[in-house]
Amino acid sequence: MALICAITNEVPDVAVVSPHSGAVFEKRIIEKYITENGCDPINGKEMKIEELIEVKTPPIVKPKPPSATSIPATLKTMQDEWDALMLHSFTQRQQLQTTRQELSHALYQHDAACRVIARLNKEVAAAREALATLKPQAGIGASIASTTIPQPAIAAEAGGIATQPVEQTGMSTDVIQKLQDKATVLTQERKKRGRTVPEELVAQDQIKTFLTIASHPGLHSASIPGILALDINSADHSKILTGGNDKNATVFNKDTEQVVAILKGHTKKITNVIYHPDEDTVITGSPDTTIRVWNVPTSQTQLLLRCHDGTVTGLSLHPTGDYVLSTSSDKHWAFSDIRTGRLLTKVIDTAEVGLTTAQFHPDGLIFGTGTDDSQVKIWDLKEQSNVANFPGHTGPISAISFSENGYYLATAADDACVKLWDLRKLKNFKTIQLDDGYEVKDLCFDQSGTYLAIAGTDVRVYLCKQWQDLKIFNDHTALATGVRFGKHARYIASTSMDRTLKLYAVE
Repeated sequence: MALICAITNEVPDVAVVSPHSGAVFEKRIIEKYITENGCDPINGKEMKIEELIEVKTPPIVKPKPPSATSIPATLKTMQDEWDALMLHSFTQRQQLQTTRQELSHALYQHDAACRVIARLNKEVAAAREALATLKPQAGIGASIASTTIPQPAIAAEAGGIATQPVEQTGMSTDVIQKLQDKATVLTQERKKRGRTVPEELVAQDQIKTFLTIASHPGLHSASIPGILALDINSADHSKILTGGNDKNATVFNKDTEQVVAILKGHTKKITNVIYHPDEDTVITGSPDTTIRVWNVPTSQTQLLLRCHDGTVTGLSLHPTGDYVLSTSSDKHWAFSDIRTGRLLTKVIDTAEVGLTTAQFHPDGLIFGTGTDDSQVKIWDLKEQSNVANFPGHTGPISAISFSENGYYLATAADDACVKLWDLRKLKNFKTIQLDDGYEVKDLCFDQSGTYLAIAGTDVRVYLCKQWQDLKIFNDHTALATGVRFGKHARYIASTSMDRTLKLYAVE
């Protein structure tokens, strides 16, 4: 009697018996079944491979299938195999076509989703801009009624714009004493620090490894591209202020990557910005001849100063935090009180040429101005007189910057070089010659006076005293217009006509 496998209904090569059902199985097949299911296939009881009982049977010689005993039968078998192969190939082609259609549909849905997201982002940006425009309008009544706005501003209110009186009130004895007291304190603090470099300052080897860690193109309008001015809040180095071609100033938090405020009010582009070091207040200047003092939390103008008859070309905040220096193409520099909105003094340039830039010396008793006729001039604020001139550049002066130690002045013009001046000896002791055609738009020493940054055709960082270049950044696609150091030079920020704010640091 032949044994038949209960699964295949064929004579098994190696027969085994299940102790649970008594059925006979082909050994290799039942072992696979138990491995996958763990039970007897006949009655479903739990069973292990070790429980199978092997049956000793004589070897079986399998006869050839009757169908393969002749040539015609063999040919038919091969024909059947070919037909089956063709049917399988046809099925595979159908499945491939279906998969292609599904993939095409998925790609179409992805493309449509991307378009919808882009449109929604554009709508959100437009809504934010509209909201920022509405906020100042909504608060204009409160601004007029507020007692925090100086009386001159309220008295001259016209059409929502506060115009300050242009009459000079003069440099009173109290103001001069206040300036002198602040200068004395700053000088003493500088002597205490001596020549030591802060331990927290980023080393020059790390500056060399700086990379672009962030690029923010959405701070200003894309329809009128270009960021023209830059400053960093020295008390909170996460807050960055920019002024743009779109007539707006933007306060941006680099840590949260959020726009804190959009300041709207100027009627022309904003070319100068200052972030007050002790308050959440910013100051902006524009070719519309006005200077505005803004309250950042409310995004509203606190004061509007009309000190000039021409384009405002330079702004610098006095170390007291109470006064602002401004220069203009009208050939005058002005010194104004940002608490009362009064113009203290306004002086015409000695050569009666347009002024292009301005910056206070760290002590606040002297300041520098640049002119259209290539001169850098040093002025005594108390005496309101020109005390020194630095000739040597060609073309209008584009940028000046005092070193924190008060000894050095860096200047640039349209002559592809940066000149370093010693204020003690009143002479040029170093000229950094740049590539032919190189444009310099901004200069900045870090807070320790260890590094000097140049913005223009590219962004460069130099080591002071040795005056060797440490790093060159070429990431902007247009002219760089501003550069500033973060606290202890842990990061560098730059702006450009490509409307991006870029941040550089160790990755």
